[in-house]
Amino acid sequence: MSRHSNSGHPVDTRRDGHASPGGTSHAERVFRVQTAFAELGGVSHGPGELARVTGLDDSAVHRILQSGVYQGTFVRVGRGQYQLGLAAAQLGLHALARGPEGDAGHAALQELRTATGGGLAFLYMLAPFGGAQRQCIDMAVGDSDLVELGMTPRDVLSVTRSLRTGASGRTILAYLPRSLQERVIAERVPEEAGPGVYVDDDALIASLADVRDRGYALGQQECMAGWNSCAAPIMWDDSIMGAVLLLKPMHEMPLAPPEVIDATKTAAARLSRLASGPWPSAVAYA
Repeated sequence: MSRHSNSGHPVDTRRDGHASPGGTSHAERVFRVQTAFAELGGVSHGPGELARVTGLDDSAVHRILQSGVYQGTFVRVGRGQYQLGLAAAQLGLHALARGPEGDAGHAALQELRTATGGGLAFLYMLAPFGGAQRQCIDMAVGDSDLVELGMTPRDVLSVTRSLRTGASGRTILAYLPRSLQERVIAERVPEEAGPGVYVDDDALIASLADVRDRGYALGQQECMAGWNSCAAPIMWDDSIMGAVLLLKPMHEMPLAPPEVIDATKTAAARLSRLASGPWPSAVAYA
């Protein structure tokens, strides 16, 4: 049945109090289009395919896609073809990190911690605001008190925002477009960074090529004195979403052994798969 709102527009309702599946609110239409991508699978889809799955008009689907392109929710990949964009993938990864369904994102960090003999595992994402930066959205540190370990909220929230410091920062930076890389490299090195931070820009640039070739990064006291690290990228197709970081005291891990590298790459691969993106060993760079 239907009734009219105060504005005179029809509102779809049912006797059970739930919204009618035929509801036509803009939000519902957008959700339908997003869900249709998951239902259809495949690489990309056009408005016609999406309209058939959603039951919406082609013109309505086209307007939603066009609006979503500007917001990063959808990506135009060819004439009349679209894919889910990086913004949708980032939302998915945030949900995995804190979601109720098995807490799969956090479980990957816990397994990394176990596999590395109690290393500290962190999940970093490209920050959605504030320029080319990263933010920590989850961690597995056991019963460790970060302050007692020599880390402060300032370390986590300020020094580690920079993409030119630390293994996770350089891992994300390595897969960004060159224009964004140049912007980050032009930034000043955070004063609080560790003694192993890359100060020379040429050395930093060379390290990025090495990260892309190997598919992981190693850090020697880059963010904080006394801590070494290993990081691997979390990918959505060929776009970087974030990085998994493993930290251990330098006296326990002077150099990251193969088992630590493999465990870190495995955690990153798992998170990439959970976010519906493949995790290549090397990603084409342009």
